[in-house]
Amino acid sequence: MTIIHAIILAIVEGITEYLPVSSTGHMILASHLLNIADSDQTKIFEIVIQIGAILAMFVIYWKKFLDLELLKKLFVAFLPSGILGFLLFKYIKILLGSELIVVITLILGGIVLIVAEKYYKDNHAPKIENINYQNAIIVGFAQAVAMIPGVSRSGATIVTGLFLNIERKVIAEFTFLLAVPTMAAATLYSLYKSKDLLTPDYFGILIVGTAVAFVVALGVIKVFLNYIKKYDFIPFGIYRIVLGLVILIYLYL
Repeated sequence: MTIIHAIILAIVEGITEYLPVSSTGHMILASHLLNIADSDQTKIFEIVIQIGAILAMFVIYWKKFLDLELLKKLFVAFLPSGILGFLLFKYIKILLGSELIVVITLILGGIVLIVAEKYYKDNHAPKIENINYQNAIIVGFAQAVAMIPGVSRSGATIVTGLFLNIERKVIAEFTFLLAVPTMAAATLYSLYKSKDLLTPDYFGILIVGTAVAFVVALGVIKVFLNYIKKYDFIPFGIYRIVLGLVILIYLYL
């Protein structure tokens, strides 16, 4: 992987991390189009640069982490993916190399997102504090499903929030905040398990990728929050379906 490859993948990560379209799925597909080798280093890179997106979110929402009650709810929501991620880490790495799984989950996820929007009824309660512990654990299990490439972490939690009739902006913000413990744990554990791969040259590529993902994600988060104040998630569902079909035709027909 070259520096140019790292920058391109980091831009893809920054744009898609907080959108319900699957950042991991997009990076896998981008790697395929760029002819980047499907190596352990590539897979670790796709996980580690998410720390840039985490920092971007933290810059915007750092005051929320001073709320002890909210932190408890985030911890409850984190537990399912934290435990399952630890137990299934080696299997997740295998799935990260499958374009077919990404295609299938992109299409199915798009359909489910559209159905969720049709089901959703605005409860007019735009406060993140309104998420109770029961909803938090349900959202947490939904996030765990997103370990499958292409599902989308934010997509899974947002869809679940819509089915629970949690206001769009609220579930989006909860999704953003939940990213901090989830992606931080995934990144640190990946670095620990792959420490032998961290050569000086490769570490430099990780730094560049993380920095680029941070800058791009910072802008995307603000744009996305402004978008959902006025519009729904159906266009993202349509995008997922169209993208999945295009990739299916490109790769397999």
